[in-house]
Amino acid sequence: MKRERGCRQRVFRVRCQWEEIMRLRAMAKVNLGLDVVRKREDGYHDVRMVMQTIKMYDLLEITPRKAKGISLTTNLPYIPTDERNLVYKAAKLLMDEFQVDSGVRMQLHKFIPVAAGMAGGSSDAAAAMVGINQIFQLGLSEKQLMERGVLIGADVPYCVLRGTALAEGIGEILTPLPQLPFCYILIGKPGISVSTKTAYENLKLESIGNHPDIDGMVAAIEEQDLDGVIRRMENVFEPGIVRQYPVIGQIKTLMEENGAEKAMMSGSGPTVFGIFKDRKTLKQAYDRLIRSQLARNVFATQVFHTRRR
Repeated sequence: MKRERGCRQRVFRVRCQWEEIMRLRAMAKVNLGLDVVRKREDGYHDVRMVMQTIKMYDLLEITPRKAKGISLTTNLPYIPTDERNLVYKAAKLLMDEFQVDSGVRMQLHKFIPVAAGMAGGSSDAAAAMVGINQIFQLGLSEKQLMERGVLIGADVPYCVLRGTALAEGIGEILTPLPQLPFCYILIGKPGISVSTKTAYENLKLESIGNHPDIDGMVAAIEEQDLDGVIRRMENVFEPGIVRQYPVIGQIKTLMEENGAEKAMMSGSGPTVFGIFKDRKTLKQAYDRLIRSQLARNVFATQVFHTRRR
């Protein structure tokens, strides 16, 4: 695994006869820290999270066409290809607003596990917005895309921004942070799915004794203190979800017993990620997790560093 110089949104264009195919990487994320502050009157919750993009991605191909409308296909037969899909919804949002008089054909290649707490769907939507903006030269800035992204989902603005960031509000208030020091990431997702609704139902706000030290984690990132970040890694959803699905705790334990500096559930789960400082230890833990058969999806990667504008 070699380090890669990042960019705001990596776009590949390939000429195919008279058509131009745009290819975008929709990057996954993990939550280094996740706190739920309070329940709002509108039914949503205020959160404070530190988000980190990792080098794991879906691939979205967009091809403009003369015929109006949106055609979406995927490599997974159970994923919807109409307005229930966030990619379709995001493209339609921009095309309707700007009254685009032609259409697009989109093909989504899913590699990020579905319903995994890694913002796969939100990242796909963010890639669609970036691509539509460029193809039709809509002239929207990153900030303007993020403002529209929240209409699709709370994680979409972050997935437009990417990198390392503090997320507040319902997740749409973002503060870019310095890049997390380089480290390796091991991903393990068991063969279960956990909805965000289930995560909140298992969360008892009044019983949270000590909330995650998000401010301390932000300070550690600013000081480029990876150990300080690791010490503060905590997810308030994790205890309730682990009680319901013990396999999540088993994956955490396996990672930490095999060299992870710390392992934690990402988002509302059920994916577990572990942080490693060296590649050899990562490889050994990867092999051990594969052999254990605790996780259906196992992926070894590293943090994704992106340039700030």
